[in-house]
Amino acid sequence: MFALFQTIDLALNIYIWLIIGRAIFSWLYAFNVVNTRNNFVAMVGDFLFKVTEPAMRPIRQILPDLGGIDISPIILLLIIYFVRLFLLNTIYPMVA
Repeated sequence: MFALFQTIDLALNIYIWLIIGRAIFSWLYAFNVVNTRNNFVAMVGDFLFKVTEPAMRPIRQILPDLGGIDISPIILLLIIYFVRLFLLNTIYPMVA
């Protein structure tokens, strides 16, 4: 059972890094640091968007309009952190 919880924790950890990667990529894109006409850069940006957008879209719909500031990645990271702590500190001890 511990292996299952470790696998879930690893998947959530990887997803955290994908969210951070998307946030960094969006900053690089906004300030024209990356060349989006490059196929590799476009594929990386498209991958990060497609992987993280389904989780961030519902958060954006709930949050009020903050102008040009998008705090949905921060909210999603906090939710994932809570889920990880809840799984490892509450659910796992009850199952193990």
